[in-house]
Amino acid sequence: MLFHDIALINDKGATREHMNVWVKDQWIQKIEPCETTLEEERASGEEVYDGRGKLIIPGFFNNHSHVPMTLTRGYGEELTLYDWLFTRIFPFEALLTEEDMYWGALLGIAEMLSGGTVSFTDMYMRIQGIFRAVVESGIKASLANGLTGDDTTVLEETAWYRETETLIKDAKTSHGFVIPNASLHAQYTSAPELISQLVDYAKDRELRMHVHLSETAGEHAECKEKYGKTPSRLFTDLGVFDVPTTAAHAIFIEGEDYDLLRDKNVSLAHMPSSNLKIGSGLADIKSWRDHGIRVTIGTDGAGSNNNLDMIEEVTLASFLAKGIHHDPILFSTHELLTFATRNGALAQGREDTGLLEEGYRADLAVVDMSTLKFQPIYDYGTSLFTNANASDVALTMVDGKVLYKDGEFTTIDLEKVIWNVYRIRDEKLALLAQ
Repeated sequence: MLFHDIALINDKGATREHMNVWVKDQWIQKIEPCETTLEEERASGEEVYDGRGKLIIPGFFNNHSHVPMTLTRGYGEELTLYDWLFTRIFPFEALLTEEDMYWGALLGIAEMLSGGTVSFTDMYMRIQGIFRAVVESGIKASLANGLTGDDTTVLEETAWYRETETLIKDAKTSHGFVIPNASLHAQYTSAPELISQLVDYAKDRELRMHVHLSETAGEHAECKEKYGKTPSRLFTDLGVFDVPTTAAHAIFIEGEDYDLLRDKNVSLAHMPSSNLKIGSGLADIKSWRDHGIRVTIGTDGAGSNNNLDMIEEVTLASFLAKGIHHDPILFSTHELLTFATRNGALAQGREDTGLLEEGYRADLAVVDMSTLKFQPIYDYGTSLFTNANASDVALTMVDGKVLYKDGEFTTIDLEKVIWNVYRIRDEKLALLAQ
């Protein structure tokens, strides 16, 4: 497939217009200046995509999500975090089946594909349903269930263990599209004894780790009071960060935490919309970056965001950082794009993607900048994280296959998905009303 006469951001961060990008099988084969007409290329018999007025980029890697939480989107607005969790979310989630997870995940995957996301890192439960949705849709994902438990919990006797063992086996049939992870929900929901069991298990199974870290001031302070150390130090001492780890939020990290996270090569995932909506606070991603920590971007779950729009998330991250540090030139478009693409890919352990370069996997997105809000265009690149949002994505390609184009999905029956999520909503509300 040829993306003809399209704009791109090169490896130096410069916008280049009138380029051709060739994709063969699952790879980016060639990138070169456009020197032919659309008609000439189409006459050759190649599949040709008209790139005029559009920007092609590496697809986004949503590095922290709870994808089936699309089922809880809008359920429990204008509540405190405690009330939201304990009066709405936890009771609703307790009723969800593996089949429900499948439909909720498909809804989230459709939303992500329509916004240019090619892979996501997820922490949720009953993950066999999520796995099925990932494989059927053709997106990529790193999947895990967030472990919780006390000092009496035996890992091998938990549903978490059974789910994860099944996922490891199932993932071997996915041709690398699904990467199984170990996951700890958070420091405050698991005892150190259980965390140590999890670390041993992750090392034995050669799994990456996914955790929540210092998301709220309360949990961070409680850990210091209980253990005399921050969550980052506690996880370091327990060996969690000896496993390749993605840590979400990290709003309240302090002091030596930065050096610990850098030295252990922990990737931090930033979710500004969710952090703001639930009133947790503002993460200082400039300090993350300045300390040499890999910065990635995520959306969190749709229950606390309420969308899965990675362009919006990156734009908000950029604007917040500029405002906090009174620096309008903080973070170039190229660096922001790296946070949301290459850094996310590396955090997942995917070395061969996340870049728009020859020889890398064709995990790509096309943003249509021909619409009114972009006019007049001075620079396609700098318009990405200032003007655009997910609705401007015209095409998403994963491993060389077009999964979304101009409002249509090639692998997802969206009408069927919508019907089922409304069925699930009505069933659960009826049960909760009893």
